[in-house]
Amino acid sequence: MSDAEVKLPPRQYKIIKVLAESGGRLSVNELAAKLSKKVSDLMRDLEELASRKLIKLTRRRAYSIKITELGIDYLEAGLPEERLFKVVKRLEGEVPISELRSVCGLENNEFAAAMGILRKFSLISVSKGVVKYIGNEEAENRFAEYVRELKVRLRNLTTPLITDRVPSWARDLRRRGFIAIEEVKEIYVDLPEEILDLCLKGMIKEATIITKLTPEIISSGLWEGAEFKEFDLSIDVPRVVPIRKHPYIQFLEYVRYVVITMGFKEMKGPHIESELWNFDVLFVPQYHPSRRETDVYFIKTGASRKEPKDVIDRVKSVHESRLRYKWDPLKALRLILRTHTTPVSMRTIYECGEGEYRAFSLDRVFRPDTPDPTHLMEFHQLEGIIVGKKVTFKHLLGFFKEFAKRLNLGEVLFKPAYFPFTEPSVEGYIKHPKLGWIEVFPGGMFRPEVLEAVGLKGYNVAAWGIGIDRIAMLVLGIDDIRHLYTNNLRVIRSMKVPYWVTE
Repeated sequence: MSDAEVKLPPRQYKIIKVLAESGGRLSVNELAAKLSKKVSDLMRDLEELASRKLIKLTRRRAYSIKITELGIDYLEAGLPEERLFKVVKRLEGEVPISELRSVCGLENNEFAAAMGILRKFSLISVSKGVVKYIGNEEAENRFAEYVRELKVRLRNLTTPLITDRVPSWARDLRRRGFIAIEEVKEIYVDLPEEILDLCLKGMIKEATIITKLTPEIISSGLWEGAEFKEFDLSIDVPRVVPIRKHPYIQFLEYVRYVVITMGFKEMKGPHIESELWNFDVLFVPQYHPSRRETDVYFIKTGASRKEPKDVIDRVKSVHESRLRYKWDPLKALRLILRTHTTPVSMRTIYECGEGEYRAFSLDRVFRPDTPDPTHLMEFHQLEGIIVGKKVTFKHLLGFFKEFAKRLNLGEVLFKPAYFPFTEPSVEGYIKHPKLGWIEVFPGGMFRPEVLEAVGLKGYNVAAWGIGIDRIAMLVLGIDDIRHLYTNNLRVIRSMKVPYWVTE
């Protein structure tokens, strides 16, 4: 930019002046405070200054991670796994789970999480409802180091950590209620070096700028000595794009078409579901941490509509005989927003019973989560089942490969996985050009206990619940899952919709 004078209307002049006095960089909130204005009152001026390259606007999305009151309590009283380990080691020998739970004084969700961690470190074994200490010095040292590092991390979060992305360890701690994660959006205003130099030379001046000539301006003589804003006739007229469906809707319709052509029939199920179908039928114990308030949206209206008595009786028998705890039918009847589409599969198997069939569901599910580029509180799942006497794990892997091929997703990487309701289980990964390998193909063979609960015997069932939103990100060429649901036309028009999706 040359050293010519730059004349600005009063408010824009004050913006430049305050930025220069503040070293050339402020957040929009800081700038609004210094000018005693609302942020919304400044945005039009800021956008105009940015278009003239007099300032630079930088939008930043970050996350604030801080310790919760529960996390502080755990720092003082000891982590649940730390307290449980002390009790297990003190009691020695074999201890029934019910006795251990009452002695350690932990809530059900704390107890379940602590048990899982001790098993992960090979400090205990669990068999037929009995817990046995099996640790050694090496395992105890690894566990002690884990506890120490976790406590240090929690203490460091007494002052909020601001980060561009939510690390994986933070998601685990949030699920346990140790920390809270909040999204922080901020816009920064920077003064380029050449503009700062003009300010120091006194080349940026305040002036009356007329953008619209009115009879009042002419009769008052205000126009004399005023600056008239120039019209730039070289600027193109905004393009009008013909109306069409949202790219994500087009993608979902294409996925539905692909699965139907592979021989599957669509199944439907309610968004508001009982815990019976969402968890209990799937062999998920009622003390499992995935059933906590931090992981599930509960409905306040009370108990579920009437559920089949034969399903309730079989679920009760399976849980009490295999998992060895007192199953509560009232808890099973509580209403929630479904956390996955697998309850639709279970209802379908219960209604269809024996036979050879394939079915799928493409619909929304709901989970409390912190929105970030790969997570949302509401998203879509592609659920599917293959039912038959000769269905095997190979059929599941074959489906994933064929589905990936039809969507041009490239190579699929498989890894062993664990889910409470399938065995064996698998996670399939596809490669995103920016995010790297992302997990989109979880599935497995339904456990006998699961099929027993819905009255199916003598048949095998391959099942999956695909994170279809993450696949859409890859196909549409975006790296933020939130863009799938945006109404920002600029973002929508930037999506790269493959020709085969719009066919």
